[in-house]
Formats: sequence, C-alpha cells, structure tokens
Amino acid sequence: MEDPMSSTGQPWTIETICEALGNPTLSKRFLGEINKAPAHRLLAVFARWERIATDTVTAVERGREIAAAEARGEDPTADWPDITDRVRMEAQRIGSRNVA
Repeated sequence: MEDPMSSTGQPWTIETICEALGNPTLSKRFLGEINKAPAHRLLAVFARWERIATDTVTAVERGREIAAAEARGEDPTADWPDITDRVRMEAQRIGSRNVA
C-alpha cells in the first residue's frame, strides 16, 4: 500500500500535517494528541489528523479556485448541482422519524 501524499507530493509527516493545518491552535492540539497517544493508538491518531490536514488543504485550494474565478468575473457556482430539494426531503424524513 502506498503512503498517502501531502499536497507537496511527499508522504505526510508530523511537520507537514502541522503546516497543512495552517493554524497554531490546531497544530498544538495535533501535537498534544500525537505526543500523548499510547503506542498502539499512534497510527490511528496520525491517520485521523492526516485526513484533517488533507481536507484542510483541499478546502483551501478550492477556496483559492473560487476566488480566482470571481476575480475573472466568473460565477464559480455555475456548475454546482442544486441539491436544495434533496436536502429538504432528507431533513423532513429525519424529522418525521423523531416525531413518533
């Protein structure tokens, strides 16, 4: 199995996760969890924060793409599907389960 890669194309490390989080408070929380994790939990803690870092990098990149599109006068949401009705139906379905 290949190692997941960071946005730099390198395997994730504690250092690259801290950098990707982009927030000193989150980095401190990550370091605290990784430092306090028992040996048998280290990989799980690392994997969870790796996912958080990946999601953060993806969101930042998407935000930059949206900003660039807006700067060019484009509507970055033009190709986004409208799922409003689906979300409402799901909310009604969930709400009706809790009524009984």
